Amino acid sequence: MTSPLLALSGVNTFYGAIQALRDVELTVAPGEIVTLIGANGAGKSTLMMTICGAPRARSGRILFDGRDITGLPTHEIMRLGIAQSPEGRRVFPRMTVFENLQMGAKRDHGPGFERLRDQMVALFPRLGERMGQRAGTLSGGEQQMLAIARALMSEPRLLLLDEPSLGLAPLVTRLIFGAIRNLNRETGLSVLLVEQNAWQALRLAHRGYVLVNGVITMQGEGAALLARPEIRAAYLEGAD
Repeated sequence: MTSPLLALSGVNTFYGAIQALRDVELTVAPGEIVTLIGANGAGKSTLMMTICGAPRARSGRILFDGRDITGLPTHEIMRLGIAQSPEGRRVFPRMTVFENLQMGAKRDHGPGFERLRDQMVALFPRLGERMGQRAGTLSGGEQQMLAIARALMSEPRLLLLDEPSLGLAPLVTRLIFGAIRNLNRETGLSVLLVEQNAWQALRLAHRGYVLVNGVITMQGEGAALLARPEIRAAYLEGAD
């Protein structure tokens, strides 16, 4: 059996005296898309941030490619091959699309940078049309494409995607989820996806986890979770 690329074991995270994650167990295998669904305030974004070391897990272990990263600072965790596209996009609004891509890259010029930039334009053609435009003037969908592309410029082994469909029109959401699917199929990139749109997320993912009040309450293959009546009642009413 292939060892997981990412493994959380017994992870507990607190904000002061308030416990946000309780004994979380979660894995992402190489080449796998895993989604984490749950209601607002369930702890989904906290889990993503805990993987990145801010906030730090108070107990439990987080392993990346077999290495314990639980106590590492965020910049060292990112250097190991993890990249995050955060909730709310958080592009640099006064910088151009090109400059935002430079901020995400290991090298901001030369053939390696140009190759990656061209790959991002192939993934999201709209960015090629906006390369010299300030990011703050882009539409919400274009900013989300840029946030994902900026994360991918570091050539990560694991991409953390936090609410990529937030505030976007259904057509744009389908475009972005299609790009993620194609990227995974073509490159084998591993993805951990936090998403409120459970219907789209579970259709995309190989496996999924349900997080309720900081506790993993259910897990399984994406298609199997889609078929469960309790999932449909809680998260999918009217989605299909």
